[in-house]
Amino acid sequence: MSGPLSGLKVVEMAGLGPAPLAGQLLADLGAEVVLIARKSGPENPATVNDRGKLSVALNLKTPQGMEAAMALIARADVLIEGFRPGVMERMGLGPEPCAAVNPGLVFARMTGWGQDGPLAQTAGHDINYLGLTGILNAMGEPDRPPAPPLNIAADYGGGTMFLLFGIMAALYERQSSGKGQVVDAAMVDGAAALMGLIHSFRARGQWTSERQANMLDGAAPFYRCYTCADGKFLAVGPLEPQFFAKLVELAGLPREHLGDQNDPRNWAERRDLYAKVFASKPRDDWAAIFDGSDACATPVLDWEEAPEHPHLAARGTYIEVAGVPQPAPAPRFDRTPAPAPTPPHAPGSDTRAVLAAAGYDDATLDALAAAGVLT
Repeated sequence: MSGPLSGLKVVEMAGLGPAPLAGQLLADLGAEVVLIARKSGPENPATVNDRGKLSVALNLKTPQGMEAAMALIARADVLIEGFRPGVMERMGLGPEPCAAVNPGLVFARMTGWGQDGPLAQTAGHDINYLGLTGILNAMGEPDRPPAPPLNIAADYGGGTMFLLFGIMAALYERQSSGKGQVVDAAMVDGAAALMGLIHSFRARGQWTSERQANMLDGAAPFYRCYTCADGKFLAVGPLEPQFFAKLVELAGLPREHLGDQNDPRNWAERRDLYAKVFASKPRDDWAAIFDGSDACATPVLDWEEAPEHPHLAARGTYIEVAGVPQPAPAPRFDRTPAPAPTPPHAPGSDTRAVLAAAGYDDATLDALAAAGVLT
């Protein structure tokens, strides 16, 4: 393997959502990620979050299966799990027994509500974490229910990214202490942390609790999407005055708007005016007008159009792996570039090879297979 994380060994307990993405991003950058699945299965190139990982299928309800899992954990730098609090403990794979066989292990735990607190054992999803933190209430039109931003904000922004941040911080600290530790990454905590700027605005009296009444929530005529003549959309976002001046120039908007861009008393009227202006041409005509400028106006592309955009195509932002379109590894590194992603392995397809590397001989593996431990 190549990439900046080459040599890092990760064990990931199979699950859904933010934890698998964390494992994928580590594998993208060269880490050896061993996924412990419940049972073997067919190869599925569409399971993008499993690309680049090795897959082991173990029956963890057997002592031998638990022993095999512990053998993998003993040689890992990081363990990732995304179960409800207490599940790993009940399985016998909690932080204490894992630390006993591997004192340097970073035990990375991904949950919605965290390892403790009144809601720790309660089910939830992105929309619930956003709702409880006050974030969801700030999204959408004022006379309609809040609009959920897919599931990227809490699940992946507040979850995956903070889990990875915690893993890297724990690995850095381990260099001086020699000890691992538990990383408790809660989507609700991470989502709240992402809102630092908005809390700053609120503290300065620059943000209200009303939806679509603030600069970044669609109220400002210079930070929202507009419908074009062909029914497609244009994203307009020149916050800074010099960029707004370029929008005014290229779109033919009134120059007097330059003097009071940030006065919210004018915003409602100007939204209507700008809507009429942008509705006068097809989206791609506007895209051509703004192309290469600092007007911060760009077309809103669909799933099929995005990979073909000249900028994204030039950077290779989207790639195909085994015929499945998907994002390329990110970020980029100049000395240790990420390896080309490999297709997801069939669940359990690497069981024998991975366990052999952990010290199991062929006879033992045959016996485990016959006993139903290797599933």
